[in-house]
Parts: sequence; structure tokens; C-alpha cells
Amino acid sequence: MIGILYFSSTGNSLHIAKQVQDELGGKVLYIPNYAGNGGEFEKIIIVTPIYSFGMPVHVLNLLNTLNKTTEIIVVQNYGGMVGGADYLFYDYAVNKFKLNVVAMYKIKMPENFTLSFTVPKFYLNKVLKASNKNIAKVIKNIKEKNYVLPKPKKTKEQTYLKNKGNWRLIGSDFHTTSSCTKCGKCVNLCPAKNISLSNDKIEFGNNCVACLGCYHRCPNKAIKYKNKNKKFRYVNPNINEFDIGKDF
Repeated sequence: MIGILYFSSTGNSLHIAKQVQDELGGKVLYIPNYAGNGGEFEKIIIVTPIYSFGMPVHVLNLLNTLNKTTEIIVVQNYGGMVGGADYLFYDYAVNKFKLNVVAMYKIKMPENFTLSFTVPKFYLNKVLKASNKNIAKVIKNIKEKNYVLPKPKKTKEQTYLKNKGNWRLIGSDFHTTSSCTKCGKCVNLCPAKNISLSNDKIEFGNNCVACLGCYHRCPNKAIKYKNKNKKFRYVNPNINEFDIGKDF
């Protein structure tokens, strides 16, 4: 059986993972809840966003737990620049963790790290439309074993490591407005367990992983970043938002 391991905060990776499952079968598993080492699968497909020219914390931690023999295919999605994130992932997986990565692919998806800007609707729709064709191409390549690996290139590893080290501090820049109903959704969806409801108040800790799931998925847009009054929020329209974080 194929194991499709995904990390997703706004649905982009989940949409890709479910498309892969529809075509190839297998089991879709949410990485923050996955406690195995991949040994139960004949092949693993990791579906992950690119964060700051690297990978999310949960994906990096996953690499350190996987067994060394199972074939691994990686499908990265990105909204801005790749910046060598494909080769950085490969370098960490193969050279640092000695994993059996046989193929890597990249797919452009709508940007969701939008704390300081708004994505024009026409551009968002353009990227979404193109992404469905690109997902189909990647799945076709996997089916036909047209495997590709990134060529050695300069990465932005130091930038990634610096930013990753600062992600935990982002939580202190979030706060809730009077629109917050204390529904607890942000508490339940946070993959880092960084949000709590204490004394009838939403509190953000210092263990943020910068996924922005809480920010984008608050039903009342009641979570603000610093003093910015940005209204734009994003959830991939091709999936049921309540499926994010579930296994299939």
C-alpha cells in the first residue's frame, strides 16, 4: 500500500494528496498525527508546502523518523519562490537522514503566507486553474515512473534555518478581536498545540510553526497579525475545510 503523508494548514497539500489517492489509491495521513516510521508502506509520497525556502517543522521532524529503505516520492507546493527548497529537502533527506528518495516534483499553488499583502482574486484563480493541470501531470509521471530528482544547486539554507528559528515567536504577534466567539476552532486545529483558551481568553504561546491555519480559518476573521487590518483569508476551494488535519 502507498502511504500519502501530508502537511496542510489551508488545504493546498490536502487537495494534492487526495488527488493522488484518487488515482493511485493508498492511505492519506496527516503528518502531525502520524506516529509510524513508514515501514508499513511499500512506497511513501510526502506532500508538503515550501516554507521559507525549506520545509515545515513537522515535515523536517518526520524525516528523522522514517525508515531508510522504503521508496519516498516528494511533492512540494509553493506560492512564492522555490529558492532551492527542492534540493535542500533532498539534501536533508538523502545526505543527512539517509532516506531512499527516488523522485521529487514541484507544483505552484496559491500563496497563503499573506500577513502583509492580499492576493488579487484573478491571480488566485489563475494559479488554481493551472495547478489542477500540474497535479495531473505529476500523478501521471508517478504512475509511469518518470522519476526526476533535483540537480545540485545553491540553496538558502541559512535563511531557512534563521526563519525557522524565529517562527515560534510569531505567535506573540497574533491577537483576537472583539469578533472572537471563543469557539475554540483555532485551539483544536493548531498542529503545534500553541493556542489555548484560558480564563475566557484565546492565548498564543511561543511554539508557533508559522502555518497560519488559525489566521486563515477563523470563522469570524477574528485573529489579527500585529496592527494590520488585512481582510484576505484563504482556504483551498477544492476541499472541505473541515477535512484538513484528518486521515483518509
